[in-house]
Amino acid sequence: MITGATSGFGKATAVRFAKNGYNIIITGRRKERLNILENELLSHGKIKVIALNFDVRQKDEVASVIGNLPAEWKKIDILVNNAGLAVGLGHIDKGDIDDWDRMIDTNVKGLLYVTKAVAPLMVDRGKGHIINIGSIAGKEPYENGNVYCASKFAVDALSKSMRIDLLKNNIKVTHIAPGMAETEFSLVRFKGDSEKADSVYKGFDALTSDDIADAIYYCATLPAHVCINDLVITPTQQAGVNHNYRKV
Repeated sequence: MITGATSGFGKATAVRFAKNGYNIIITGRRKERLNILENELLSHGKIKVIALNFDVRQKDEVASVIGNLPAEWKKIDILVNNAGLAVGLGHIDKGDIDDWDRMIDTNVKGLLYVTKAVAPLMVDRGKGHIINIGSIAGKEPYENGNVYCASKFAVDALSKSMRIDLLKNNIKVTHIAPGMAETEFSLVRFKGDSEKADSVYKGFDALTSDDIADAIYYCATLPAHVCINDLVITPTQQAGVNHNYRKV
């Protein structure tokens, strides 16, 4: 099961697993994109795909949709909590509260709502793997990142806590923290301003969605006794949030 599957890391991850014969649950807010992706995934082989159109921010909707899955689809082996976003960029004293709410509701509460619906299904079966997509912004903050960074620090902490809580249930928990990646991330952050979004990646050989999908797949397909707890991935030109080298 992959949340936020209609673009970026989520879409690339869905394709990666489909090509390797996995049955897949994809979720997202954009129904048209979900339908297109569902058809694309089915073209990769004899697999089953189910598309769930809901917003992770709506707790009752999350519980209802996942709770009403057919029994065969409740046997979720891997959950990729990918849905997330950054909105706005500015100092804390000039922040937009609506942007703050959107980030916290999606990146933190949405992850919790989905996990609360899926984790008991894994506990009942005594196995499973939860993969939370965080960010290096959840390892070290940066100027103007404030609430986004806070939301990703929360994902880091929650991943560690989940690992402890679910240890006795034989459930793996992995936190993956990507660095700079060229996806729709900046376009969303700058609310559709493509010029600003493009400038973020100028002179930079950034990570791609496929790079992160490969890492997710690697972590998910290790032997049963092996768990990658925390994985930080950056482009070669990035050594940390505030340590980047741009080619001129």
